Amino acid sequence: MRAARLIKMVLLLQSRASMTAAELARELEVSERTVTRDAQALSEAGVPVYADRGRAGGYRLVGGYRTRLTGLARGEAEALFLSGVPGALREMGLEDAASAARLKVSAALMPSLSDASRAAAQRFHLDAPGWFAEPKTPELLPAVADAVWDDRRLVARYRRGDSDVEVEVERELEPYGLVLKAGVWYLCARVADHGSSPVYRVYRIERFTAVTAGAERFVRDDDFDLPAFWEERAEQFARSILRAEVVVRLSADGVRRLPYVVDRAAAREALEVAGEPDDDGWVSVTLPVESEEVAHGQLAGLGPDVEVLAPEGLRARFTDDALRLAALYRRP
Repeated sequence: MRAARLIKMVLLLQSRASMTAAELARELEVSERTVTRDAQALSEAGVPVYADRGRAGGYRLVGGYRTRLTGLARGEAEALFLSGVPGALREMGLEDAASAARLKVSAALMPSLSDASRAAAQRFHLDAPGWFAEPKTPELLPAVADAVWDDRRLVARYRRGDSDVEVEVERELEPYGLVLKAGVWYLCARVADHGSSPVYRVYRIERFTAVTAGAERFVRDDDFDLPAFWEERAEQFARSILRAEVVVRLSADGVRRLPYVVDRAAAREALEVAGEPDDDGWVSVTLPVESEEVAHGQLAGLGPDVEVLAPEGLRARFTDDALRLAALYRRP
């Protein structure tokens, strides 16, 4: 355990010019006293860890010290080669760079791990797009990806609005990161010159009609956390489209299956505040949904394990379904 922590400490100091004891303690999940002891142990082992004293001090490696990749275990080496997503890299125009990087890492590994790349490729393949959808790479994705990697401002023209009423707008953006979600590419960007408080938005890249990257680089906010930002916005989007409510009764099996046919978070929250089962063992639930029409299609998947109580229009749809099914499957 300590050996792994010492290696991680060296790698952290290699990746940054200097780190305080508090920063190292947070990254390594230990106390600052343990960081001090570990730094001393590394120094005694010949790793040139130097401690700068004072309030602005910290730990750093002296003389550009670098460790070789000879300390990797087989599982770690194979996981390293799993970190690349070939299809996504190809769509961003980074396939050649990724291939060169894999070759360099392979050359730095110990001979016993030289087959790690092949072993990983034989055991894992990522197919990001969903079923029954033809994946389509946005034409402007490579240009957007270049701007993301170079921290260059973009002037982008973007189709906004519903498919029936679309308008084209122009925005100056600071492109922070790309997200590939179920085969669809999104850009997370800060709107440039938007006053003192930064405004971050999400753009679907296939809606861009033109992008132009300028020579000017923007100063990236080091506190921006792309995974956390995306998770928050994705949850906000999922909630924003749930503009209606339905009241249903669910059997025990219907309760179990509900999160698989509607929005999972909405189902979980609705079930948490549901009352006790009635005499038949059924539970009444008020559920947020996108619309009556969407709810009809979703809840139909529960079959006889759900009864719609309200609104009356949705209940009438299911009544009609039941009558048509009864007529279709009536026994002679």
